[in-house]
Amino acid sequence: MTTHDVTASLTRFEADGFLLCDTPMLPADLIRRASEGMDALRRGEYETGTPPQPSPWKPGDPEDRLCKIEQPQFANLAIRELIGHPVIGEVVAAVTGAEWVQTWWVQLLFKPSLPPGTPAKTRVGWHQDRTYWGCWEPGSELLTAWVALSEAGPDSGPMKFVVGSHHWGLFPEADFFSQEDDHARIAVPTGQSWQEVAAILPPGGFSLHDDQTLHGSGPNTSGISRRSFAIHMRTNRSRPVDDKRQGLTAFIDDPAICPILYKRH
Repeated sequence: MTTHDVTASLTRFEADGFLLCDTPMLPADLIRRASEGMDALRRGEYETGTPPQPSPWKPGDPEDRLCKIEQPQFANLAIRELIGHPVIGEVVAAVTGAEWVQTWWVQLLFKPSLPPGTPAKTRVGWHQDRTYWGCWEPGSELLTAWVALSEAGPDSGPMKFVVGSHHWGLFPEADFFSQEDDHARIAVPTGQSWQEVAAILPPGGFSLHDDQTLHGSGPNTSGISRRSFAIHMRTNRSRPVDDKRQGLTAFIDDPAICPILYKRH
């Protein structure tokens, strides 16, 4: 990034709570190999001999559900390479000024394509990541990169962000698991408006969002399965509650599972 790019990206991220890197940022070969790794995990094939962490979806579950697999890098080396790619850390450092950036948790997300009107549990309800991350001290700098392995077009159920919502505080009523496209339950602050922006991305592109930015996604009717990884990251301005290594922070001292993506020289 040039100095102008960094300044512009920082300004957009601070104002909007998200940033779209809508050109291919990751190598095409790596995207292909990680996609093959995704298929292997869905079949229950674990290259390393170690399965992912216990997950909402497991091999053999219904194909009309959102496939969400926790810590897939345990099981596949190409996925491990992808979630440690330095370009992601460089973008995070550019928009935050961080001294270092680390991956601390990863989710594989495979959203099948189904005909319009087909009942399916593939929606991701409007939510804020911070609601589910009580293992981190208040004020910790936590972000997520949503990496597209397939074309994320308007009909694929792309991630959608609510502009500026990271400045609105926390909404306990927001729910990742909701299958309703209804944000009326979220009380938008006086003087603010609900403005959605979809993350339309090519394979190898990614979005970046703040842990308090409201986001969600709808069903996929594109005819092609939507493939992505959510890479959750932290900067040097973060700390686990009581410095504990348990639950979501259990693996942060293992560089193979939770790699450092960027470190200022």
